[in-house]
Amino acid sequence: MTRSFFVAALLLGQAAVASAGERIVTLAPHLAELVCAVHACRDLVGVVAYTDAPAEAARLPQVGSAVAINAEAVLALQPTRILAWEGGTPATTIARLRGLGLPVESIAIRDLDAIAPALERLGAELGHATDGERAATAYRQRLADLRDRYRDRPRLRAFYQIETGPVYTVNGDSPISAALDLCGADNVFASLPALSTIVSPEAVLASDPDVVVHARDENPHGMAAFWARLTPARAADPARQVAVDANALTRQSPRVLDGIAELCAGLDRVRHDAR
Repeated sequence: MTRSFFVAALLLGQAAVASAGERIVTLAPHLAELVCAVHACRDLVGVVAYTDAPAEAARLPQVGSAVAINAEAVLALQPTRILAWEGGTPATTIARLRGLGLPVESIAIRDLDAIAPALERLGAELGHATDGERAATAYRQRLADLRDRYRDRPRLRAFYQIETGPVYTVNGDSPISAALDLCGADNVFASLPALSTIVSPEAVLASDPDVVVHARDENPHGMAAFWARLTPARAADPARQVAVDANALTRQSPRVLDGIAELCAGLDRVRHDAR
């Protein structure tokens, strides 16, 4: 069977499956979470690597990663709708899928306040308008509650650390910076030009953070060894280090509020204990 015949057969087959309901492929982990948040999880047929929640989405076939999609795997799932991550899914990937006649739409979420409208939009488009509205209302309320609770906390200077050799961090465009700000902390490397950048131990020392935040799955021995070399820094004190669920903290879905709540609690611990 030639490739052209294979593609044509799959595209023709879409008409048959469309009448049975949506067949959705999501090209970023948070998009699968958004679909499931509006009670359309049963319409998902494909996801990308690192889609780990909810459980029913995590079990679905993977069509690549957020930055490298296997078009043939997408075609084989005969999707009626493909959701791309605006600003994350490569434009070349979107163009290639559209060139194969596949229906691709991009979802843009640029800040915490954009998640609720995305839920409403997806709910309406997927035939779950009421569920989308309810999810959006619950999200807005919980976000407002978190903002109210932590609005007047004493500000901390925070360093978000990724790995130890070399050390990376994020700038002010990262959703991690938005989470830190909500919790009453300022990213000491917010002004860096790139979203993710290598920083030297000397730069970390010079930034003089009050607190270090890192993913819970970072190598604890590597972290301890790194900070042992920076003992003049206040943040070398284990009481000033906060471990978080980095997946939750960076997902542009309602789950981000779980990550933010955990982060805020950790920063409050530092305010209380590291005096």
